[in-house]
Amino acid sequence: MKRVALVITAVAALVAGCGGSDTDAADASTEAATTTTGAYEPGPFFGECGSITDAEVQSAFGAGPFSQITRNSVGCQWETVVFSGPSVSFSWYRGSPIGRERAGSELIGRPAKDIEIDGNPGFEAEQGTLCEIGVQFGDDFFHWSITYSDQPAARPPCDVGNELAQLTVERKQ
Repeated sequence: MKRVALVITAVAALVAGCGGSDTDAADASTEAATTTTGAYEPGPFFGECGSITDAEVQSAFGAGPFSQITRNSVGCQWETVVFSGPSVSFSWYRGSPIGRERAGSELIGRPAKDIEIDGNPGFEAEQGTLCEIGVQFGDDFFHWSITYSDQPAARPPCDVGNELAQLTVERKQ
């Protein structure tokens, strides 16, 4: 066991000695400092599932009972009984750029348009029976995704998304 520890220590010293020059280390240190100097501007607290109850999601969505509801530290998903059927999801992104989410929607064929909810900028992207709503708060944003999949939409999906997003904004802490 002592021999393994000795070999690991020797290899570590050798690798450290084979590193770049002091100038390389200074350049790397300066680069790291310049990329992390921006101050993080946190948004408000949205609560579990955007502070929206299961009953409120069901009422807004109107597509039958949910068979599965998933909750974790970053979001929630409500799914109906139908295999790969209608679903609603909420995600909360801390310190993540909303532009990346918007660009992803556009990249896969869902053109995004600018929206604003209570003075907070965001986007809405719709394609068929699917709608995504993203709303930004400082360096954070939340995202609602509504899809009726192959089922007929009980309500226009962006009406559902905007209703849920409005409730989330109203209940922020």
